Amino acid sequence: MKKVLFFFFFLTAWSLYSEAQVANEDKHRLIVTTDLGGTDPDDIQSMIHLLLCSNVIDIEGLISSQVWMDDPDKTAKISEVVEQFGEVLPRLNKHAEGYPSLNQLRAIIKRGQPSSNMTGVGQGKDSPGSELIISVVDKKKDQRSVWLAAWGGMNTIAQALWKVKHTRSEKDLKKFTAKIRIYDVLGQDDAGAWIAKNFPEIVYIRNKEVYGWGPSDQWLKKNIQSHQPLGKHYPNRIWAPEGDSPAFFYVYANGLNVPDSLEYGGWGGRFSNQKTSGIRGMDFIVRSGKDETQYDPYYMHGSCKEGCAAINKWQQHIWNNFAARMLWTTTDDYKAVNHHPHAVLNGDRSLKCIFKKVKAGNSMVLDASGSTDPDGNKLIYKWSVYTEPSSYKGEVKIEGDNAEKCKVHIPADAAGQNIHIILELTDEATPALTVYRRVVLKIS
Repeated sequence: MKKVLFFFFFLTAWSLYSEAQVANEDKHRLIVTTDLGGTDPDDIQSMIHLLLCSNVIDIEGLISSQVWMDDPDKTAKISEVVEQFGEVLPRLNKHAEGYPSLNQLRAIIKRGQPSSNMTGVGQGKDSPGSELIISVVDKKKDQRSVWLAAWGGMNTIAQALWKVKHTRSEKDLKKFTAKIRIYDVLGQDDAGAWIAKNFPEIVYIRNKEVYGWGPSDQWLKKNIQSHQPLGKHYPNRIWAPEGDSPAFFYVYANGLNVPDSLEYGGWGGRFSNQKTSGIRGMDFIVRSGKDETQYDPYYMHGSCKEGCAAINKWQQHIWNNFAARMLWTTTDDYKAVNHHPHAVLNGDRSLKCIFKKVKAGNSMVLDASGSTDPDGNKLIYKWSVYTEPSSYKGEVKIEGDNAEKCKVHIPADAAGQNIHIILELTDEATPALTVYRRVVLKIS
């Protein structure tokens, strides 16, 4: 009897792990600054989407920020969306582990700078939001990088950096900035250029290619807004839907994204390793009387030449993931909806990118036969070369590209270069869900 109980316990625990238990070391830390509550409802859309994905991202701050002009405090609007999410959180916990509690989310909602642009930065201008950023980056027990996603203005981030620069030693400032990564959507105030100028050591992405990946109004109505109770809070678009979502897609733990390797590419885009000077923000910065050129030259990481096509490469997978998570909010019944498969590569169960050395002219076997699906669905395997981040641009033969195991034949002229191999593991269900593993082959 004990053996039977142990076996049952093992199967139950394995099912939960194989679906959605993402190890802490595979997650990425995220603070969002947002102008949610403004005239464009896209930040509300992105916030709902982010919260649905919060079991695979460590969200450590939700900060209300200004953009090109001073606005009333909109922190309560963030709280409103979080409370709406709280209504469905018990159901989400039935389908995946790792979601933050409602109290955890409430505790990290803060107001940022009350004044917009660099006008709101300087002596005596600390805000609850800027203080939160400092406290999160300062956590000694967690040495992972902190990604600061700017869905609105940058000046709350600027204030945090201003204070640390003016109150700490040069050595301590370097330790602080070394943990910071910035993903700036479009550039929505003059503070971003100030940061890039004054803290050139910070990894700073400014993505101006955030539109074109999003679903249609009809798709959103059918797959998101029609699913109650959360769907009724997802607003219709005025301009483009979810323009800010690529900033959190970029750190979504799915086995594809490798955020610190900017040129690798993934759900949030692909970016140049080399910084570029003078990537300007939105035109309303100038129209509001501000001037980024005063900080010239400043340097940021911009999108690679494929632009939004780097996101569109995974577009259907992103949509399906969103649709499936919305279905989770409608039922307590685990068996009624689909869940993510779990990709195991050569016995490695993590989501980490795997690096392997192989000689030119040789071959390598990659084995995903240990992969599982918690719903018992059939799994579809797709192995491919991700050409854009690969330094080798010639043809690479993959034998068994739709099998559990594949053999990669390394071209004889590939010595000294690298090849990115992506496994897309998709279940046969509706909506079909895809997870990934990435292998970077270093050719000697």
